[in-house]
Amino acid sequence: MSITVDLAGRVAVVTGGTRGVGAGIARAFLQAGADVVVCARRPPEGVVEADGRKAEFAPVDLRNAAAVEDFFAGLAARHGRLDVLVNNAGGTPYRKLGEGDAERHGRVVELNLVAPMTASLAAYGHLKRTRGSIVMIGSVSGSRPSPGTAAYGAAKAGLDSLARSMAVEWAPEVRVNTLVLGMVRTELSHVHYGDRAGVDAVGRTVPAGRLAEPYEIGDAAVFLASDRAAYVSGASLLVHGGGERPAFLDAASVNSVSRRELEG
Repeated sequence: MSITVDLAGRVAVVTGGTRGVGAGIARAFLQAGADVVVCARRPPEGVVEADGRKAEFAPVDLRNAAAVEDFFAGLAARHGRLDVLVNNAGGTPYRKLGEGDAERHGRVVELNLVAPMTASLAAYGHLKRTRGSIVMIGSVSGSRPSPGTAAYGAAKAGLDSLARSMAVEWAPEVRVNTLVLGMVRTELSHVHYGDRAGVDAVGRTVPAGRLAEPYEIGDAAVFLASDRAAYVSGASLLVHGGGERPAFLDAASVNSVSRRELEG
C-alpha cells in the first residue's frame, strides 16, 4: 500500500513559516503538492521553496486580530479556498519567571496561545467550507516543568487543551490536532546549545540520539493534515525522539562501570 500524500489543489497557511521549523513545515507541504502561504511579521531572508515550487509570503502580525481577519479574508478571495492552517509561530527567550515582569511574560503567552486562537477563529469559516484541518505546534514544555521558560510552557499546555476543545466543538467539519515537539535542530540552535559539539551533546540526551530536523516535523504535519489522518482529531502526537533520557539510565550506566571496576 502506498503512503504517498497528495495535497495538490489544496491551500495551506503556515504561520511563522519563514525559517526554522516553520520553513521545514512549509517545504513539506510544497513537496506534497499544496499551495503554501507563509506569514510572519518580517519577510524571509530568502525564498521558501521545495521541488521548484515557492511559498507565497504575507506580512501579518498575528497579535493584531483585525489584521489576521483581513489576511484570511484576502487569502480566501485570492485562492478560492483554505484547507490547512498550521499554527507554528511562537517561541520564547530564556528568562526565569522571577526575573521578568508580567508584561514580558504576558507577551510570551499572547504569542504562543492567544495568537494561534486568533488565527484559528479567523480561519474557521473558510476551513469549515473545505472540511479542513488545523495543526497546532506544541511542545514537551507544556507537559513537564519548564524552568527558564515557564510562561512558554504554560502557554503550550493551554494550546494543547485549546486544540482538544476545538476538535470537539468544530467536528465533524474541521479536524484539530497538535504536534508536541521536543528539540529541533534549526539555524538558531547555536543560540540555545552553543557550537556544533554542544548541539550534538544535547542531541545525545535524547533516546533517538539526535535532535529532530525541521523536515521531520513537516512530514508529521502533512500526515495530520492529509486524508491519511481523516479519523484523527483531538490528538496530541509526540514528535520528540523518545523524549528526554531518564536520569536513572545514566545512573545505571555509572553503576555498571563501577561494578566492572570492582569485579576486575
